[in-house]
Order: sequence, then structure tokens, then C-alpha cells
Amino acid sequence: MTGGQYLPTMQSNLTNGMTKVSKSPDRHSFQKEGYVKRQLEKGEPLNEAYIKMFEETINSHDHKFDKPESRENSLEYDLLTTDWILEKVRASDYYAQNLYAAMCNRDFQKLDVLPILKDQKWSCSWRYAGGIIADMQQKGDYIDWYCSGIRNDGYQDDLDIVTPEKYVSEGLVTEEIEKDLNKLGWAVLPESEEY
Repeated sequence: MTGGQYLPTMQSNLTNGMTKVSKSPDRHSFQKEGYVKRQLEKGEPLNEAYIKMFEETINSHDHKFDKPESRENSLEYDLLTTDWILEKVRASDYYAQNLYAAMCNRDFQKLDVLPILKDQKWSCSWRYAGGIIADMQQKGDYIDWYCSGIRNDGYQDDLDIVTPEKYVSEGLVTEEIEKDLNKLGWAVLPESEEY
């Protein structure tokens, strides 16, 4: 596969004049399913307030980008609506994991005049980064990617899951990912002391 196959086109994300946002049908299901399972195992009733909270989280996520201002200066929105990068994430778990790792507790800035002048940044947590990858692949939840980069380094001795060698540590940005984010219109900012 050559890099030219991933060049964006003007019509790449349009469906009936609307931009399609990639979503996983399982996003935000991990915590709800875990709660229900624990309650059933204990033989205790479900707390309807918890169930409602989980459902509200899913509903809020489903409508996150309904307003135009929510799409501005959002790396998440750009990742979820750009066909060429969605194709790369869906075609390779290695690439998907490397993109997840790059997003973990890093700052990004849109390569545009106003965000640069205003010093506007975009960032997300490890869990949220995993959720973005799940949405991009249209399957699973954040837990499928969470901590995937540190499983090989002995940090989590209690995990039996060993990940492939091509997986990288959280916070590491590979050359390919940095180039693709630049092509998407985003700069990876130097690591912050805050993280």
C-alpha cells in the first residue's frame, strides 16, 4: 500500500451534504456492562440512576458534534471524519495502536493562524484516546486499547496479555503518525512537564 492511497479528497467525507462521524456501537459499553455483571453476580438489583447515567453518557457522545462550534479545533472530529486516516486505522491494529499511543496525554495544535495565535491546544486522556480508536475502527470500547503500550515493559506484571512488538508506549509519537497528523492539519507539540 502506498502513501498516495491515503490522500484526502474534497468529497471524501460527505454524505448528502453532511459529514459522517465514525462511531463504535460498543463505545461506552464497557463500564455499563461491568456494572450490570457485578450486580447480577452479587444478586443485587440494578440502580436505575446508574443505568440512566450510562445511557445519558452514550446519548451525549452520539450528539457531541451536532453543533458546528464543537467541531472547531477538535482533533477528535478530524480523525473521526477523514476517510484516509480512518482507512489506515481500520486496516492495521499496529497503526491504530500507534495513533492511540500518540494521543495519550499529549498536546496538539491545529496548523491554522487563530489556534496558533491563541495558543489553543487539544489533548485527551489514555482512556479517551482508546475510545477514539474504537470509534475510528467502528468496534469495541476504550478498554481494547487502554494501556496497550505498557503491557510489554513489565510495568503491569498482573496482566497476562502481551502485545505485539510494533505497539509503542503511551505518549510516544512515531514518525508515520506525526507525518499523518501534519497532513491532517495538526502539529504534535513537545511533551509537557504536566504529564
